[in-house]
Amino acid sequence: MCGSTLSPWSVAQATPPSRSPMRALPHLSLLAAVILSGGLLAGCAQKPPADDPEAVAEFNETNDPLEPTNRVFYAVNNGLDTVILRPLALGYRYVVPEVVRTHTRNVLSNISSPVTLFNDMLQARPRRAGDTLMRFLVNTTAGVGGVFDVATDWGWPAHDSDAGMTLAMWGLPEGPFLFLPVLGPSSPRDATGFGADLVMDPTFWVGRGDVVTALGWTRFSLNAIDTRASVLDDLDKIKAQALDPYATFRSLYRQHRQSQIEDARADERATVPAWFQQPSKQ
Repeated sequence: MCGSTLSPWSVAQATPPSRSPMRALPHLSLLAAVILSGGLLAGCAQKPPADDPEAVAEFNETNDPLEPTNRVFYAVNNGLDTVILRPLALGYRYVVPEVVRTHTRNVLSNISSPVTLFNDMLQARPRRAGDTLMRFLVNTTAGVGGVFDVATDWGWPAHDSDAGMTLAMWGLPEGPFLFLPVLGPSSPRDATGFGADLVMDPTFWVGRGDVVTALGWTRFSLNAIDTRASVLDDLDKIKAQALDPYATFRSLYRQHRQSQIEDARADERATVPAWFQQPSKQ
């Protein structure tokens, strides 16, 4: 066995009706990972012979020892996307006006602010944490529950922050590339971070019942459809033009994650706001 992964499909199917999806996902994801690590999923790419240094170097740089299995999951995801998610995203974009989609995205982003804040603090980025806190307070009040992104206009722009980035800031290696069912491109570090973010979300600790469950799945579904709708044209272009879409998505995913991590590392602003009088340098 050269790696393991998890299946959100099994998570969705096994979620008890009395529990919210946010509460059930991490536990069942861990269960799926344990089962798969036991040997149900083991398709590994063959490492080139040692007497071919160029091939070995390329293999190590790609860091995708589970490529045969990952490509199977990519094909499954692509099929599900073709028959379910893409049609839903197309309908969503066609029926829902752009301004409503923007406000929906604002609300979803605002609801996720506590997770962003926790990760900003864990990354030891106080100014980022301050920006996130102010965004949440301003958009929840002046922005009418997050419908309007007032905070950006007032000087508190949004930024990316999640547990996968936090683990990277702590020095945890990325690990081999994974293509997870439903979730798509990932890595052991980001898959772990995904579960940690779910647990950090305050809605994970909200009480049980049909209403909580319905709200959880509504949020989950809206996030998926809105995100897919926002990249419809880009993904269609990649699938139509790339010689190997799987390899293209793998590369783009890694570039995007590295950019997010480097942005967080480079943000070393002092805690005191820029407009406050700073002590003069001697």
